[in-house]
Amino acid sequence: VQLQAYGGGLVEPGGSLRLSCAASRSIFSLMVMTWYRQAPGKQRELVAVITSAGSTNYTDSVKGRFTISRDNAKNTVHLQMNSLKPEDTAVYYCKARILFTDYWGQGTLVTVSS
Repeated sequence: VQLQAYGGGLVEPGGSLRLSCAASRSIFSLMVMTWYRQAPGKQRELVAVITSAGSTNYTDSVKGRFTISRDNAKNTVHLQMNSLKPEDTAVYYCKARILFTDYWGQGTLVTVSS
């Protein structure tokens, strides 16, 4: 499984970005998809997860601001990020899990700064 994440960039505080991650396999609908992020000098942390059934969960710091969704027809998972804060600055990674195996995409950089 190959994953391609995109959509990062520079945004001012309070702004929005939409990250996307496209998977190479048609079994995407069976995958648990997760977004992680890693800020400079910090450990990678889980941001949001969506199961194959569409259930979602978020880390507390992004609840109410970020929304994870999936489009199984396009083998793509999205992360809509609103009300961005400087502390959201990080490299964001997507991960797919299927059959107890994890696949990681390359990161996409999100910078929140005025």
